[in-house]
Amino acid sequence: MKSKLKKMIISFIIMMLFNIIFSSEIFFDLGIFAPHVGLLYVFGLLLGPYGALGAVLGNILIDFLNGYAIIQIIPSAIISFGVSYLAYKLWYSGFKTDKITKPILNTHYHLILFLSSIIICGFIYSASHAHMSNILFNAMSNYVFVSYLLNFINIAFIIGILGIWLSKKKDFIETPKTSKKSVNKKLYRILFYSLIIVTLISSISFVIDIDINIRMGELVLIGILLFSYLTKPFEYKIQTNNENTIIENIIRQFLLITFIIAILGVLISILNYNFVESMENVNLYLYLMPVLIITDIIIILFFIPGIYILKYINKKVIKPLSSFSEIERFIIENEKIESEGLLNIYSKYINEKNEIGTLARSYTELIKFNNNYIENINEIEGEKKRIKAELDIATKIQASKLPIGAINTDDYIINGYSHPAKEVGGDFFDYYPLNDDDLAIVIGDASGKGVPAALLAMITQVMIKQLLKNELDPSKVLYQLNNQLYENNNETMFITLWVGIYNKTTGKIIFSNAGHNPPLIKENDKFKYLDIDTGIALGVMENFEYVKEELIVSDEIVLYTDGITDANNDENEMYGEERLLNYFNKFKQNKDPIKPLLNDINKFTASTEQFDDMTILYLKIKHD
Repeated sequence: MKSKLKKMIISFIIMMLFNIIFSSEIFFDLGIFAPHVGLLYVFGLLLGPYGALGAVLGNILIDFLNGYAIIQIIPSAIISFGVSYLAYKLWYSGFKTDKITKPILNTHYHLILFLSSIIICGFIYSASHAHMSNILFNAMSNYVFVSYLLNFINIAFIIGILGIWLSKKKDFIETPKTSKKSVNKKLYRILFYSLIIVTLISSISFVIDIDINIRMGELVLIGILLFSYLTKPFEYKIQTNNENTIIENIIRQFLLITFIIAILGVLISILNYNFVESMENVNLYLYLMPVLIITDIIIILFFIPGIYILKYINKKVIKPLSSFSEIERFIIENEKIESEGLLNIYSKYINEKNEIGTLARSYTELIKFNNNYIENINEIEGEKKRIKAELDIATKIQASKLPIGAINTDDYIINGYSHPAKEVGGDFFDYYPLNDDDLAIVIGDASGKGVPAALLAMITQVMIKQLLKNELDPSKVLYQLNNQLYENNNETMFITLWVGIYNKTTGKIIFSNAGHNPPLIKENDKFKYLDIDTGIALGVMENFEYVKEELIVSDEIVLYTDGITDANNDENEMYGEERLLNYFNKFKQNKDPIKPLLNDINKFTASTEQFDDMTILYLKIKHD
C-alpha cells in the first residue's frame, strides 16, 4: 500500500511542478501550450492507475488554483484519468504477441506499440478536450485539438523514453496482476476499434461547424467507449526480459539518437517561439511551427521510418541470425546434431543471394559434415574398441609366453621383467632348462613397436625353442633362425637377439650375439660391460655366420634391451649405459635388483611417457 501511495504522490508532485513551469511566465511564455498533458501517458504507462490518479489530482489542483469551475474541471479530470489508464491497458493488452513484458523499447514491436499508444491516447485526449473547450468556452475546437495533440505526443514521446530508461536503472514500474476472469476478446476488440473510429470522426468534425449537441454526444460516446474498454481484465502473465540481443543494442543506439534530436527540437521550439508569436497575422499552423518541428523531425522524418528500417533489419538479418543461433541447444559433445528441425529453418534462407543465404548454406553443409564426421568417429570408436579388446587378448597371450617368476635352484637364480611401451611390444626374454645341466637364456628386441614387433618377437621365441631342441650351439641356432626370418621378409623387419646356454656343472656359458646390447658381467665384485662380437640383427642378411663365444660366469650376468638405457627424462637426457653400470655397482643388497632398478628409472624419467619397450633379466650364481 505504501508503494502505491508513493507512486501516486510522486506523480502528483511532478505533474504540479511541470504544470506550473510550463503554464506560467516564470520560465517561458508559452501561452496556450500545455506540455504537461503528455505526462498523463507517461505516469499511466509506468505507474499504472496509481500514477494516473496522482497526475490527474495534480492537474485538478492546478486547474482549481487557476480559477476554473468544478463543472469545467471534473469532465477534464475524468477523461484525463481514462486516457492515462488507457496507456497502461494498451501496453499489457497483448497486441499481436503473447509475450508481455514491462515497458521496454528493445524490439520494433515495442517501438510501434509505444508510438501508436501515444498517438491513440493523444487523439482521444485532444479530441475530448477540444469538444469540452468548444462546449464550455466556445473556443476554436480545431486550434485546441492541434495544440493539445502536439503537446501530448511530443512530451509523452520524450519523457516516455526517458522514463523507460530510468526504470531499467531502478525498477519502479507498476505491473498488473493476471485476472482469473475470462476475457471476451471479440467484444473488447469491437470496443477498441469503435473508440478509435469515433475519435477519428470527432477529429474530422473540428474543421466544420456542427451543432453543440452533436459535439456533446460525441464526447459522451468517447467517454463511454473509453471506460468500457478499461474494464478489460489483464489476461497475460508478465514475463521478464534478460536478453541482450543485437536488435536490442541497435534500438538502444537508435533511441539515443532520437532522444538527442528530440531535445534539440524542444530547444529550437523554445528559442523560436517568441519570434513567431511577435509576427502579426500569423497563420495558425505557422504559430504552432515550433512544436511541429519536433513532430516532423522526430516522428515523421526519423522515428517512423526508423521503425520500419529496424523491422526490416529484424526480419532480414536478426531473425535469421536468431534462427541460426538455435543450433547451440542441439550441440552435444561427441553426438550428432539433430538436424531435421534446424535444416527446415535454414532452408528458408538457402536461396537468398546475400550473406544470410551464404551463412544458411554454410550452416547446412556444416551440420551435414559434422554428422558424417561423428558417424565416422562412432564407427572408428567401435573399431577401436574391437581392436583394444583384441590387443588386450594379445597382451595376455604375449605375457603368457614369458617365464612366470624366477627359477631359483641350489646353483643359481634367474629372473626377468618386460614391459611394452604399447599394449604389445617387440621385446621378449626367456629362460628354461634344456636338460639336467643346461639352461637356455634368450633376450630379444624386434624393430619397431606394437603389433608388428610383437608378432616378430613371438615368432622368434617359438622358433628358438624348436631349434634348441636339436642344436645347442647358439651361433648355429642364430644362423638357421636368421635365414628363416630373412626369407619373404618384404617389410624388412629385423630383431636383435642374444642367445646363451649356461651349464651349471662347468659354470660356463656359451653364447652368440645378433646385434644385441652387450651384457653386464660381474667379476671381482664389480660390474663391467662384456666385450663381445656384435654380429648383425636377424632378418637383414642371408647366410651370415654368427660367432660362438664362451665365458665362465662366477657371479652375475645382466642382459637388457635398449629401452632401459634409452629411457628419456623431461630434459631429453637418456638414462644411458653409464648410469646403468653405476646402478649395479652401487646395488649391494642380496635381493632381486629388477624392481629397485625400475624405480630408479621411473624416478629419472619422472612424468615422461615411456617411449620404448623395456626388458631386463639377470643370472646370479650361488656360492656355498
